[in-house]
Amino acid sequence: MQKEGKLTRIIFNNAGNGYTVAVLDTDEGAIRIAGSMADPREGANYSLEGKFQIHPKYGEQFSFSGYEELMPEGEDAIYEFLAAGNIRGIGPKLARTLVDTFGEDTLRVIEETPEKLLKVNGIGPKSLSRISESFGESREFANVSIELRELGIEMVFAVRIYKCYGKDSVEIVRENPYTLVEDIRGITFPRADEIAARIGIEPDSTYRIESGIRYVLRTWAVNGSTLMPEETLIEKTAGLLDTTREDVRDTLKGMVFNGELEEDVIDDVPVIYLYGYYHAEQRVAHNLTRIRDAGRNPLNASIDNLIRDAEAVLEADGAGRLSLSADQLGAVEAALINNISIITGGPGTGKTTILNVLVRIFKRLGLETVLTAPTGRAAKRMEEATGEPAMTIHRLLEYVYSEDEETLNFGRNSENPLSQDAVIVDEASMIDIMLMDGLLEAVKTGTILIFTGDADQLPSVGAGNVLRDMIASESLCTTRLRDIFRQAEDSRIVTNSHLINNGEYPEHGGRDSDFFILQRNTEEEIVATIREMTGGRLERGFDFIRSADDIQVLTPTKRGLLGAPSLNNELQEVINPPDADKPELKISGKVFRVGDKVMQLRNNYGAEWRSDSDWTEGEGIFNGDMGTVESIDIHGKTMVVRSDDRLITYEGDMFEEIDLAYAVTVHKSQGSEFPAVIIPAWRFPPMLMARNLLYTAVTRGKKLVLIIGDPRCIRYMIDNNCSDERCTGLRQRLSAETSYTVFDM
Repeated sequence: MQKEGKLTRIIFNNAGNGYTVAVLDTDEGAIRIAGSMADPREGANYSLEGKFQIHPKYGEQFSFSGYEELMPEGEDAIYEFLAAGNIRGIGPKLARTLVDTFGEDTLRVIEETPEKLLKVNGIGPKSLSRISESFGESREFANVSIELRELGIEMVFAVRIYKCYGKDSVEIVRENPYTLVEDIRGITFPRADEIAARIGIEPDSTYRIESGIRYVLRTWAVNGSTLMPEETLIEKTAGLLDTTREDVRDTLKGMVFNGELEEDVIDDVPVIYLYGYYHAEQRVAHNLTRIRDAGRNPLNASIDNLIRDAEAVLEADGAGRLSLSADQLGAVEAALINNISIITGGPGTGKTTILNVLVRIFKRLGLETVLTAPTGRAAKRMEEATGEPAMTIHRLLEYVYSEDEETLNFGRNSENPLSQDAVIVDEASMIDIMLMDGLLEAVKTGTILIFTGDADQLPSVGAGNVLRDMIASESLCTTRLRDIFRQAEDSRIVTNSHLINNGEYPEHGGRDSDFFILQRNTEEEIVATIREMTGGRLERGFDFIRSADDIQVLTPTKRGLLGAPSLNNELQEVINPPDADKPELKISGKVFRVGDKVMQLRNNYGAEWRSDSDWTEGEGIFNGDMGTVESIDIHGKTMVVRSDDRLITYEGDMFEEIDLAYAVTVHKSQGSEFPAVIIPAWRFPPMLMARNLLYTAVTRGKKLVLIIGDPRCIRYMIDNNCSDERCTGLRQRLSAETSYTVFDM
């Protein structure tokens, strides 16, 4: 169906993806329209292709999938078009002069013989250039979008393609549609392959094979690997493309020769890296060695005296009687005599006490110290535990995002290193290879660097197995804490966490316990019980639970009845049901309502936020950040989310980056703690039925852990110690260096 008319009001337009909501005045009356436009302009005439749909909030609207801008006809219409400011350099006064001079031929003159405009008073060479460029852009996109649609490219992507390639869009896509995978967000390799087939690109095209190789490598990177065995890469790419291994091998050699990919040998196996991961691993190994082997000034006091002084300070601050155990003493001593030290251990093993002691010792020594962690939630926990300021690694490195180049740069680097004498990094298991590369590049030689974390938890979401590789290399001083402190032994959460990590089955607690297993025999029964627990039962049973916000459901999967999306729909209905007094938005099948718990799904370094505590402003929201929907503008289709003291406004395609967070995957929960945790246990996909996943989930609970499901599945997960198998090369690069003692307490 087609509709023609004048755009009289733009209600909303997202510059990033072109999504537009507006009012179109047609011969049949004004209608509400919604779809993607590159540069919508009030006063312009359009022909839209689409269909009427019923919006749950706004009623009938015309959803269009394609459009063409129509040039106005008649002197009055042309004047209105130009006077509305649709062409840069032309305002109402000049518009009247132009129409009086050229009449109905005004637009044809601007497009075909713009030099005639120089005869008009007030138009010189510079203004002529501006007018011609602006008019040309408008007509240019109209033509480009039509041709892209003929290639099967939806309007939302046509807008993004044009913003990236401009007038060359069609030529670039026709020559090599696989460039879209690299340059246009949202276009995957399979989608580009469909476009290529439509254009007539041969199945054995070098472009296609190169893109297939990159796609397979990136898929492995998404799953955590920084490298891929060469023969595995060839086999998987040939299977994906249905082509010969020889063609893939020949193309791969060319990509290595041209420097697009890197080739190496790890454990006598030829491997292939994407360029960035290869050099990140090399730099991380080099910088760890550089920092480790630097000279150190001798301490100006004995270690025993420094520890006693720190204990006294902590006792005076209200920590109670403090006396470090043998393994804690060993960890502190190792941190004081080595440039790099790693302290790893499970819950209740005293990592926080060690950090507190080290912070006080460094103060006593006059060393400037900074505390940092990979996420905002982890940094906040670190600050609460030590009483000292802490910040995210990104903030420490003074990250700067270039929107034009879509790249992340750090203000702190080898040329502008961090000034601190000591850097203490918590939750180190969450750090991927790229972030570790950025951090180490900024650490100056002579700095004391301490990593703490639990190496038995799930590894980082991003590529790499950094903490485990650092420990396994035996080239860095590492202290493993094993003993559980007496006060922690009273917690079933702590003792069961260690049982699970050691391959033993957890013990069900009694009435006063903080750890429970509830047997349920079907997925439906599990969902019903989770609804019951979050709907008020836990609040009534435990005085530390103030509201459903204190309860976090952690699930291994995104799919099925027990997947995060499905559970979120169930829990939203229980915890925050529809209410006439609560505005809500329905975006891409998701409903957001004021009061909803939400989570950021990926890093957005350019997103703006403001603080209502100190009125500061900044940029950057990160994967895993959680918050609450504070307000919704229904007509403007915007939503304000509060994350701690930051307020972030979501609009347009930013809604693709956020989801409900009543239930989140265990991977997304890393670095966080919650008063109460509920974990469904069922027959999930085999790769998710792993011991370290269950261990990570249980250790997220601070005061209560409730596992609901089939006990046989719990036992299966504990028996399955096949942790996340990642292909990385950092351990091997570090192992070539001088070995250091691993303290196994």
